[in-house]
Amino acid sequence: MSAIILSAVWGVIMMFGGVFFKKASVPKYWAIAGLIIILTANILEFTGVKIFDIYSENMLRFDNFGLHFNTVALFCTLIYFLLNGRDIEKVGNHVSEYFALIFFVLCGVAISSSFNSLLMLFLGIEIMSIPLYILTGSDKLNLKSNEASLKYFLMGAFSTGIMLMGIAFLYGGNALGSFNIDMMQLGQGALPDMIAVGIVLLVVAMSFKVSAAPFHFWTPDVYDGAPTVFTSFMATIVKVAGFIAFIRLFQSSFGTMQSQWQTLIVIITAATLLIGNLTAVFQQSVKRMLAYSSIAQAGFMLLALFALNDTAKEGLILYSVAYSLASIGLFAILVRMNDYTIEGFNGLGKTHPVLAFTATIFLLSLTGIPLTAGFNAKFYMLLAALQNGHQFWLVILAVICAAISAYYYFKVIQAMYFKEPSEGASHQMDVPPPFKWLLIFTAAIILLLGVMPGLVVDWLYY
Repeated sequence: MSAIILSAVWGVIMMFGGVFFKKASVPKYWAIAGLIIILTANILEFTGVKIFDIYSENMLRFDNFGLHFNTVALFCTLIYFLLNGRDIEKVGNHVSEYFALIFFVLCGVAISSSFNSLLMLFLGIEIMSIPLYILTGSDKLNLKSNEASLKYFLMGAFSTGIMLMGIAFLYGGNALGSFNIDMMQLGQGALPDMIAVGIVLLVVAMSFKVSAAPFHFWTPDVYDGAPTVFTSFMATIVKVAGFIAFIRLFQSSFGTMQSQWQTLIVIITAATLLIGNLTAVFQQSVKRMLAYSSIAQAGFMLLALFALNDTAKEGLILYSVAYSLASIGLFAILVRMNDYTIEGFNGLGKTHPVLAFTATIFLLSLTGIPLTAGFNAKFYMLLAALQNGHQFWLVILAVICAAISAYYYFKVIQAMYFKEPSEGASHQMDVPPPFKWLLIFTAAIILLLGVMPGLVVDWLYY
């Protein structure tokens, strides 16, 4: 509850603060301070100290899984603010409002991790999505940004309609006529037609939100057109929050009927893994490659929904940290470059060795190389799928796709260390020492979690 209320309140403070903040750098410090306050309050709630104790008519349920994910999401957002705060200032003239919108998104993230009613699921997803439509089109002078915002809005509105229709079918199909996911009592006997239609519609809508194939078509254009600094946030914290909502909904409401909907998830997972990896191979723009690779990473996270066991929940939390930190670090480097192509990274190891080294750690983690957090995250996902005992071929496909991902990730590493620097202006960037130290700190966390994943996972059983 603390994360929901404080995120909304701080969003309002940032919104009205835009009237009083005269310097563009001031909102960044207010945003960082607010995020530290929210993170502290969430940790206190996680340990049993409730700052806000408001009865929600059982529409919200705060358990270790949700609160732990809130901690992860807030911490990753803090790293994002520290790395990209100065770049957010350069997007436009409404810096304070950009931060306000991000805090509103975090409010939606907190609701999505703690909903106990289909109504709160809808509110959480929409509170996350609507500010993102605005952030995507925040670069008003860029035609691609405006196009991406319009496309995201139209596709998002369409998926919202599908989600509402699915909720309506579930409401009408359960015996108690309730929106509360604990009271639906689904899975007793044969699957009613209305419930089956409702589940399919919800799967479609949620797959759109997490950019799972074949509902991924908006992702490359939106991620490529949005300002890079906001693409970083959209592709990480927002995406994994969608998966937390996904697994929370299906485990609580439809877990007992898993055998009846699992085949649909298997098809979506396999398509996401294949389409995401195969299309990423042919990309020349690193930003667009990361957009397609985020689809491929979504395929791995879908294994948690396929398995739906304790190992899957542990792996999803660890994946949230590993994927978010690595992607945020990569985008932080990318946003400071003028050339987003792979050739733009040529010789970066010679001109900016710290950036090249940390980028290599991030890329190795995304690939799933041992001794990085990404390896442990993918290991947990594969183990969860194996423990489920069904569709062994899906695990083999995931391993093959992980090997394919090594090809396009290693192309960037090859460019940084085995090719001569280009004469473009992309390497003549301002990289202050604090930025380098933050990148090193982020890379160190990824390496630490590669050796000691229990630092994240064990808190689920605190």
